[in-house]
Amino acid sequence: MTSPEDFARLQSAMSQTVKAHWKAFLFEGILLAFLGVAALIVPPLASLAIAIFLGWMFLVSGIGGLIVTYWARSTPGFWWSLISAALAVLAGMLLLARPMQAVLTLTIVIGAYFLAEGVATIMYALEHRREPSGRWSWLLMSGLVDIAISFMVITGLPSSAEWAIGVLVGINLLFGGATLIGMALAARNSNT
Repeated sequence: MTSPEDFARLQSAMSQTVKAHWKAFLFEGILLAFLGVAALIVPPLASLAIAIFLGWMFLVSGIGGLIVTYWARSTPGFWWSLISAALAVLAGMLLLARPMQAVLTLTIVIGAYFLAEGVATIMYALEHRREPSGRWSWLLMSGLVDIAISFMVITGLPSSAEWAIGVLVGINLLFGGATLIGMALAARNSNT
């Protein structure tokens, strides 16, 4: 179990690391924000790039998995590991061979994810509505927004496949970049 002293030491070490490397965090934040704006300006291109990127990730990880599985062929679970690695290679090849169809499939998966996430968040909020903090309403709103996003994506298919992934990833990159920029500037200006 982590003691309060350990937590305070960890927090202090993290703060010192961010302060020491604030320029790297600032650069990363600017890069992420730039990529987020680019994805929002040209969402179809961003969606296609993400499908291709995922294809390469699956392909490389699958090939790596096949190599490691071959080296460890005498260990228990060899066949399951081999099947898993082969499926990753197959998924990567399919994503790379047909990236436009992959964008449509990924959009359907994202729509289903937002629907499931929205329902789960609403149920979680309703479970906590009697808590004294009163923050359950924020969770409820978050769940409703997730369901609204899901509705827009799913009912707009197949045309929503052009923009959905690019816009959602663009928003994520933009806010992630802005957070890193703010963190870097705060660390630069801190006195500790």
